[in-house]
Order: sequence, then structure tokens, then C-alpha cells
Amino acid sequence: MSASTKTPETADGLNRRSFLGTALAAGTVAGTSGLWLPGSARAAETPTRGGTMKLGLDGGQTTDTLDPGTYAGSTMFAAAFTWGDRLVTTDPVSGEALPMLATSWEPSDGAKTWRFKIRQDVSFHDGTPFTVADAAQTLRRHSDKDSKSAALGLLADITKIEEDGKDLVITLSNGNADLPLLFSDYHLQIQKNGGMDDPNSAVGTGPYKLESFEPGVRIAFSKNKNDWNEERGFVDSVEILVMNDNTARIAALSSGKVHFINSLDPKTMKLLKRAPNVETISTKGKGFYSFLMMGDMAPFDNNDLRMALKLSIDRQAMLDQILGGYGSLGNDYPVNEAYALAPTGIEQRAYDPEEAAHYYKKSGHSGPIELRTANAAFTGAVDAAVLFQQNAKACGIDLQIKREPDDGYWSNVWNKKAFCASYWGGRPTQDIRYTTTQLSTSTWNDTHFKSPEFDAMLMQARAETDQEVRRDLYQKMAVLVRDTSGLILPVFNNYLNARSKKLMGWVDDLGNDLSNGQVASRCWLSA
Repeated sequence: MSASTKTPETADGLNRRSFLGTALAAGTVAGTSGLWLPGSARAAETPTRGGTMKLGLDGGQTTDTLDPGTYAGSTMFAAAFTWGDRLVTTDPVSGEALPMLATSWEPSDGAKTWRFKIRQDVSFHDGTPFTVADAAQTLRRHSDKDSKSAALGLLADITKIEEDGKDLVITLSNGNADLPLLFSDYHLQIQKNGGMDDPNSAVGTGPYKLESFEPGVRIAFSKNKNDWNEERGFVDSVEILVMNDNTARIAALSSGKVHFINSLDPKTMKLLKRAPNVETISTKGKGFYSFLMMGDMAPFDNNDLRMALKLSIDRQAMLDQILGGYGSLGNDYPVNEAYALAPTGIEQRAYDPEEAAHYYKKSGHSGPIELRTANAAFTGAVDAAVLFQQNAKACGIDLQIKREPDDGYWSNVWNKKAFCASYWGGRPTQDIRYTTTQLSTSTWNDTHFKSPEFDAMLMQARAETDQEVRRDLYQKMAVLVRDTSGLILPVFNNYLNARSKKLMGWVDDLGNDLSNGQVASRCWLSA
């Protein structure tokens, strides 16, 4: 049934049954009740309140700021959910949209117009009431064409943001069945007056209040005693300690200095499993390790060279040797089976020295190729680059590795240098995944992939209400990225973390690492 057909179920021009079928397939459903975590996930546990939770995390930099639009890396990702709330959150198992500061939502006009009911009786950390205007201003700031926000590309279709009584009304240039899930992006923490006055204030509505911020060193929070949600924020205070060194994180957990660490080296998993007071955590998800070639910068503006490099990496060896088997093979497009409507039947790209040498000769390139990497890029990134170098040598390709400082890697190397190692966490939908990193106008298009054909298919899929048509479009998009972009995606990684046995309430969340950033919100300490 077409999107313009009206039925007794709806008079808004969008067939509700068709829309919900598509939305459910994409992990989206209009929220009507509940909060951010199914009760079944805690059925066997009763939270204990009190204490100071300490997290030892990598990914922190001295260049970090408190403006959520700038957040990158694990440290600020976790901080975002500690002080802030979004309009929408996601179910940890299904990935569907759930209410947060918006209690429900309803599309109309072929999903071009959306009305969000905004939660009442919520206050910011400074006691100021949260209003529809704060939600509207937050979206206006991040969607402004001059914004430097990482969420700018996600919000590009917004043409109007209106406050209608207690409702927020969003008008789009194109229909988007995934809009509620866009608002679950971690950069879109709702701020007082949208952060217009001070984007670095970190005055939000989340479970904890910011007490101090030392970029690249430490972030401290205290309990928000007026939190609107009693089902989270169980400790008195939270400390995020930046520990970019893997050995330092392990030592801190083993000695009891911290209760939780992230980004474990797979080689240490067996060792930690034997520790008496520690439990390791391996969570499947949507995250991946990658090597990025900027397609508009020499020598990577040559697709034959890009193809040669894609064929010159031994993916199975990387999965076995770098990830210790904790993951799955990648195929040079950023979507795996954890996503709804995921592509199927695309031939798995394999290590092929003969074919790589063919494309390398065809490219006409000669001489060394510089690959930049650092431990900060992903766990085992330096070793992965060395493995890549060895693989490429057998193909007649001279990869030269330049090891960069961990501090400043995400501000000085990633998205700035022509060829580098990187990682990405998951996104709720394929549309958001591609909009973030493959849409030609995206701020975080880190391979500088510019394809009018791809952009057109992305826009078509975004508004499509027939899930089979949408699936076919995503299939074609994946092949286009795989065969023409600068993305080398050898593996999808499991999220490898470890916790003290004193830290309780852990929830596996397919959305992203660190229980989708909410480890401090969801967990508590045993007495």
C-alpha cells in the first residue's frame, strides 16, 4: 500500500500498518510507555545504593571538551550518559526506540512531520525546569548549518523545529521512518537552552551532576538527588579516570583502584578470567576496526589502489591474531547482521595477493604508502598495522607505518590524515550509520566518500515505507561502499570489558560499548 493511501487507521497520509512494519524492522516504534531498560533485565537483581563508582577508560584526550557535539572516544561517550539525557533511548536487546525525555511520538505526512510529547516535571541539575524550548534549542544548535556538531549530518533534513504547547514538532524535507532513533544519538544530550548560552556547561537532566573536569585525566560526578528517573543512578558519585594504557587499566582493576575497565586486549582475557575478584565481559555488537583512505587525496583518489589495499589484508589472520577470535569478519561496508535489514549474499572479500598485485600494477602507483596508527585508534591497532604491512608486502605493496601519539590522535590524525587506523561503535540503524560516515555532506565522513548515487539511495531508503524495497536499497548501498569507497573494514569487534565483582547490574547492549555508554547509569556497587 502506498504512503499516500489513507485508511481508517490513520488520516495522516501514512499507512500506520505499513509504517510500523517498516519501523519495527528498522528498530523503531512509537514509544508509549516504559523507560530505558526492560524490567526483565533486572528481574533477578535488587540495586544497592551508595558508594563511589570508578571507571578506568581509554579514549580520553587533553583536547576533550564538555560540548556534547564534539564527543569522540570512550571517555566522553561514557560521560555523555552520566550527566545527560536524550529525547529517545534504545532497547538494549532489540534496539527499538524507547521514551526518554520524549514520552511518545507520532508521524504524519509520510513521516515528514513528527510530533513528540515532552516529559513534564523534569528539572535540570541547577533546578531550572526542563521545557519543550530546551529540547527545541538543543536540536536547533546541533542542526545549524554552521554547527561543528558531529550530529549535524543526522539532522540535515530538518526544515522546521516548533514548540506547540507541551509538544515538539519536527518538519523534514524528506520522510524519515527512523527519526526517533536519530534523536538517540549520544551527541544530542538535552541541555539548558540547548547549550546556546554555554555548550560546555554540562548542565543536563541525567543521573549525575558534573563536579570537575580535567581533560585527558579525570571527570567527577555526584548523584543528582532530583533525578526524574528512579531506576538508575544508584551510587553517590562517579569518577571516570582516563587510562589510555591497557596495562595500566588492568593493574587498576586488579588492585581494586577501579570497578570497571574497557577496551581489553584479547590476549589478556584468559588471564583476567583467572583473577578471583574480576569478571570479563564480551559483548557482540555493531562496532568495527578499520583503516581509512581519504578518496579525494592522493594516492587514494585512485580506486584501483584502494582495491589493491582492500585485497592485501588478511582478515581472518586479523580476527584470530588481533581480536583473539572475539569478533567476526568484515567486508568493507559498515553494517553487520546486528542491523535490521542487513545485506545478505554479498561475497566475502578475502586476502588475495595475486589479485591485489594486479590492481596495484593497474593503479600505476609506486613507492611507499604511509599508514598512521596508535594504540588509541583501537585495541591492538599498532599490531594490526604491522600485520597489514606484512600482508601487503607479499602483494608487492610497501606500507610504511607511522606511529602517532595516543593523546590527540582523534583531533590531530583521524579525519585529517589521508590513511589511518580507526574504530567505530555502533549506530541504531543503517540510515544513521551511513549518514554519519558515508553521506557526502557529513562532518564525520572520514573517507571523504562522495557519491551522488549513494546519497540518492540513502535519501530514498530513509523515506521508504516498504521494507523489502528498503532492504534492496541497503544491499546496493553496501556494495557501492564496499567496491568504491576508501573504507577498509576487516573485522567487527566484540566489546571486551572487565568489571570488579562488586560492580553489579551490568546490561549487555548491542547498541554500543560500555552498555551503550550507560555503565554508570545502570550499574551499582554491592555492599
